[in-house]
Amino acid sequence: MKINPSPLDALRSGADAAPADRTQGRPAGTQGPAPQAGDRVDLSALAAQVAALGSSLIAEPGFDRARVEAIKQAIVEGKLTVDAQVVADRMLASALALMQRRS
Repeated sequence: MKINPSPLDALRSGADAAPADRTQGRPAGTQGPAPQAGDRVDLSALAAQVAALGSSLIAEPGFDRARVEAIKQAIVEGKLTVDAQVVADRMLASALALMQRRS
């Protein structure tokens, strides 16, 4: 089974963008008739949400490297303590928030 890369990876890198065909102004390898002046494309509300999410993910910093290093060091030194009750509470809160967004 082939697993394709995430569309968000393409947005971040911009490397997967197909070069435009010089004669048609379309991505290379695109088949079919050239668009006419009266042609129109309507995107769903979901497509607009996905585009907005992609933009926000690109603008958001990936992670706090200093915090990651501090946690790694605490693990190595055996000083990291994890409160299972806090982890469980936060997981439940996250799941509830996701369910509320869907409804």
